[in-house]
Amino acid sequence: MLGCVIHGRGDLRVEELPVPEPGPGQALVAVRYGGVCGSDLHYWKHGGVGDFRLREPMLLGHEVVGTVLAYGTAAGAGPVPGTAVAVHPATPCGACPECLRGRRNICRDTRYLGSAARFPHVQGGFAGQVVVPADQLRPLPAGLEPRRAALAEPLSVALHAVHRAGDVAGRHVLVTGAGPIGCLVVAAARAAGASRVTVTDLLPAALAYARAAGADTVVRADDPDDPGWPAEADVAVEASGVAAGLDTCLRLVRRGGVVVQLGMLPPGPSPFAGNLVVSREIDLRGAFRFDAEFDEALRLLAAGPAFDALVSAVVPVREAESAFALAADRSRSCKVLLDFGAPLTAPDDQRETGSPAARPPAS
Repeated sequence: MLGCVIHGRGDLRVEELPVPEPGPGQALVAVRYGGVCGSDLHYWKHGGVGDFRLREPMLLGHEVVGTVLAYGTAAGAGPVPGTAVAVHPATPCGACPECLRGRRNICRDTRYLGSAARFPHVQGGFAGQVVVPADQLRPLPAGLEPRRAALAEPLSVALHAVHRAGDVAGRHVLVTGAGPIGCLVVAAARAAGASRVTVTDLLPAALAYARAAGADTVVRADDPDDPGWPAEADVAVEASGVAAGLDTCLRLVRRGGVVVQLGMLPPGPSPFAGNLVVSREIDLRGAFRFDAEFDEALRLLAAGPAFDALVSAVVPVREAESAFALAADRSRSCKVLLDFGAPLTAPDDQRETGSPAARPPAS
């Protein structure tokens, strides 16, 4: 079987790997689709994500869906073999203070698929068949196709960020950054009852995807005269991962409003307008990964065919490096999926766009 292994900065290899055997409490899953995440791109381009640096070769990927093949011993009840499933990528320890307080997403000893946060690294899900803890399997709801289900992990991240903001029903939400996560924050805010969503980004193509996700207004972040700039917003979610985005959120959220920092800022100090946090009593909150939101994400995906517009391309695993290059080019893509069940070759238009809906939607 084929797998996508990162060996170091710029060194991504599609390798022939042995089929793993499920052990006690584990399940063997045949992977169909894997979504290329921003963290996967960071490992590829920089050899690490924030403070998490590669120290050994690592199988990438944590946004995976597939089919249950078999179980090891003592796996307990789970979806029967042949069931289409999404894989929750986190295994919290269940014993640390954070887990005991119900905040498993910030567990201090968690294991997360395709992460170099600990050593040995936790191997990821970008392979034809993977072994995962059986209790991480989630059957796909009726009518949810695996291709759309591959958005469950990033949508869970977006849902958690909106939950961190508090009640957004009837409120104006500002989102800085219209990458895949930012667009899914738009959808999550809409699902939570936001009355208006404004999105900023530098790229017209990214803003077109934000429109497709449900944004009312899109704004060119580099154009101070864009008429879409709001006077103020009730809630702001920073999804770009750059300090300028956080500055925009702090300046445009109302007094007493909430800013959620979702994008992972570069390691080290980041300048921001901290005086505004004080003088306007702004609540600045972090949002990291998710927990139970994964099940909520699957329900939303099952009910929302509009999510399909955010899948820009589906690329055969043998062409993983071109898929990563496409995913890194935000002028041409939103979410790019690797197909582990695809033919060895695909027509050029399939490799580049996956489907007619994959091209940036008209703005």
